[in-house]
Amino acid sequence: MEILFFKFIRFGIVGFLGMIIDFGITFLCKEKLKWYKYLSNSLGFIFAVCFNYYLNRIWTFHSQDPAIAKEMSLFIIISVMGLIINNFILYLAHSRFNISFYWAKFIAIGITFLWNFFSNNYITFS
Repeated sequence: MEILFFKFIRFGIVGFLGMIIDFGITFLCKEKLKWYKYLSNSLGFIFAVCFNYYLNRIWTFHSQDPAIAKEMSLFIIISVMGLIINNFILYLAHSRFNISFYWAKFIAIGITFLWNFFSNNYITFS
């Protein structure tokens, strides 16, 4: 259980760095480039996923698996499912419950974080 706790902490640190990337790209695309908010959200999420895979592989889970393509594929599948969860929560919170876009995004990231950690811990890097 102790190992899971430290993985969770490292995953959280990586996730926080990924969140900075996610918010930065989302803000750039939505506010500066005036792209559609859900496209901007998706692009931010995708860039963060690529960063997160690399850092989680080497630091959080210390993966030595030579089947990188399989491992990354699982990570991407879980992340795409997380993106669907993220956009759904974002839509509900922002469009249905009138929570500001960025607060709604913060809530969506928190829920998606839990999905991503447990799915990757027990599937991708098991």
